[in-house]
Amino acid sequence: MSEPAPKHTLDATGLACPLPVLKAKRAMREVGDGEILEILATDRGAVKDFQTFCEVTGHTLESWHDAEGVLTFHIRKRP
Repeated sequence: MSEPAPKHTLDATGLACPLPVLKAKRAMREVGDGEILEILATDRGAVKDFQTFCEVTGHTLESWHDAEGVLTFHIRKRP
């Protein structure tokens, strides 16, 4: 069974550290508990940044992948 499509997407392409994480933190306010925020980013440092972001906030990094230089992250908001 595949994961449902995220209801919330944040386009952080073209932004450098720390802006993708700061914008994700703000976007999480609009995400319901247990829902997934999809984040698109091009900053290579975002991988480590979002891993750390999830460790600190308690959210779950469900998945991430790189498709032709655009990183896509799926972060589930903690209840």
